[in-house]
Parts: sequence; structure tokens; C-alpha cells
Amino acid sequence: MKLQSNRRGNDLYLYLSGELDEHSVAEVRGQADRAIEENAGLSRAVFNLAGVKFMDSTGIGFLIGRYKKLKSFGMDMYLENPDASADKILALSGVYTLMPKL
Repeated sequence: MKLQSNRRGNDLYLYLSGELDEHSVAEVRGQADRAIEENAGLSRAVFNLAGVKFMDSTGIGFLIGRYKKLKSFGMDMYLENPDASADKILALSGVYTLMPKL
């Protein structure tokens, strides 16, 4: 799993690629949290999931954890470009009620 982040205006974009599962989440969690902390005060964070090839319940937990962290800084969270299987998991789990899909 890889994570790249960049700031565009008042938005933080986080690009995930690889498999978002129990074997990869710990490494990416720290990277995502650092990016969020370094950009605290922006209006929103957008997690781009186009490069995510597999996601399980650990991936959902990762996203919910980042959602809570972002909320503590007053930032909104959005998801974009999930593949069909990730989109189905996210929709069925109700994640989109917390972090809408763009």
C-alpha cells in the first residue's frame, strides 16, 4: 500500500494505491495521520481510491479512523474514484453517509 498526499488550495488530497487490508493499514495509517496533522485547518480531505485494488473491513476501519481524526480538526472527508468492488463495500457498509463520494 502506498499513500501520496498534496494540498490544492484549501483541500488535502490523499491518493491510495495497492491493497487496503490488515497487512498494509498500519504503515499507511501513520502516513495519513501525519499528512492530516500537517494540514490541519484546511476545509476538507479527499481520499482518492482509484489505485486501491482490494479493500476489506480493516480498510473501512482505516477510513473511519481518519474520518474521526479529520473531524477533530474540523475538516470534512470525501471519497473519490473507488473501483466497483470497493464502491459496493463502501455503499453496503454505510460509509458514504459519513464521507460522501465525489
